[in-house]
Amino acid sequence: MTASPPVWTDPARASAFAQWLAAVAPQHALQPDTVRLASADASFRRYFRVDAGAGQSFIIMDAPPALEDCAPFVKIAALMQDAGLKAPQVLAWDAPLGFMLLSDLGAQTMLDVIAPPAAIENLSAPTKAQFELYMDAADLLVRWQLSSKPGVLPPYDDALLSRELALFPEWYVGAHRGFAPDAEAITKLAPLFVQIKASNLNALDGARVFVHRDFMPRNLMVDQNGELGILDFQDAVYGPITYDIASLMRDAFLSWDEEVVLDITVRYWQKARKAGLPVGDDFGEFYHAVEWMGLQRHLKVLGIFARLTLRDGKPKYLADAPRFMKYARATCARYRPLGPLMVLLDEIEGNETRIGYTF
Repeated sequence: MTASPPVWTDPARASAFAQWLAAVAPQHALQPDTVRLASADASFRRYFRVDAGAGQSFIIMDAPPALEDCAPFVKIAALMQDAGLKAPQVLAWDAPLGFMLLSDLGAQTMLDVIAPPAAIENLSAPTKAQFELYMDAADLLVRWQLSSKPGVLPPYDDALLSRELALFPEWYVGAHRGFAPDAEAITKLAPLFVQIKASNLNALDGARVFVHRDFMPRNLMVDQNGELGILDFQDAVYGPITYDIASLMRDAFLSWDEEVVLDITVRYWQKARKAGLPVGDDFGEFYHAVEWMGLQRHLKVLGIFARLTLRDGKPKYLADAPRFMKYARATCARYRPLGPLMVLLDEIEGNETRIGYTF
């Protein structure tokens, strides 16, 4: 296959890539003229696909070292493989240049299998095949969590939660919605954030596991045999057990009816409980913790999407902001202590508040 080469804005980096590729190509029978873009994500990383002999292909990561640290990716890929999970194998890595050759998990994501883009907004109940994919994802998550050990990954602690939540007032409320830093709406968020952090850190007696932090269908690959692999795990931490299931069921790119979210979440909880993971014996308590953890994620993502648009010139992400605002408002509407946050969200969005909570 002949493909147009990737576009480089830095001639020096283009030259370095060509030299690196020429050096690694013979060992893996790579065909340099087939290099083409595979994907790009919200970071400064790019991924290329390159063909090899016997119908094989590999993935190349382009991660400028001044902007991206690849060491966590390498470490966590090894952790996942040790846990029996399917993650990219690092075949060659030039750390000073930021080029990496990886095994190829395929081009089809779980999101691709669930629904084409035109059908995503019309999802209500999963088909049998879609449901089985979610059960496979739940099994994958349980295996990942069972491999957890303290002191291996960075802690998902108060400091990190605070930095993440701060993205919402800075980028979404301030930069995107135009509220001044000293605006009343922004200052009122601080005590609410304290409440959300305390709930997330203390829920389920502070249960901690390995946390992927973006465990969702777009980052799960489906191979020809239907087996799931995992991508985009370089930001993994050691934190609340509720985070990844909240991420899976409150996705950035598709939404299911509440009954579906409950059904799959309770089935994950049953699997995790049977495996001995610290999810507690009361599903109601567990689901409460999942929703509050999800709320923290929704607010963080809204801030990140605004930053990607306003700072990094990637407007496609902010187009999905309404989905996360809907998630956040649904959680606030369910729990009375979050009523004041609902009022603030309505003020920020310019909505008329439809519930009777005030400060």
